[in-house]
Amino acid sequence: MAKADKTATMSRLHSAARLARTALAARLLAHGFYAGQDQIMLALDREDGQTPGNLAGRLGVRPPTITKTINRLQAQGFLDKRASEADARQAHIFLTDSGRETIRAIEKSVKKTEKQALKGLDKKEQKALLKLLARIEANLLNEEMVLVDDDAESDE
Repeated sequence: MAKADKTATMSRLHSAARLARTALAARLLAHGFYAGQDQIMLALDREDGQTPGNLAGRLGVRPPTITKTINRLQAQGFLDKRASEADARQAHIFLTDSGRETIRAIEKSVKKTEKQALKGLDKKEQKALLKLLARIEANLLNEEMVLVDDDAESDE
């Protein structure tokens, strides 16, 4: 593939991701959520009572970022922070009743954004796109692992 084609591919990938995030953010804002807050809410809906460190690891963000977002969601009444029964220094994050009620609105916003993004693609094309995106993610995850390994080897 020519260099210009590779650049065009990355440019399109970045543009599509940015536009998808913008469209989703606009829908979420109508429900009082800011970018990133939805991911924490959905992660807790799947597994309530996670620690901030666990959430940060699962979402691929730094712990200070998670802490700030958790505090905002707690102030909005969507989350509750409780000390661990096993270790009082450790906190666990739980959805409140209000937080659970908003999960459906978040899921609906995600679905509407996905429907908008995939408009005009038939089921076969959608399946192919999903497969290609999964391969790109795997390539990038593998590359990150290689870079980390390279850094570790150069330290020795």
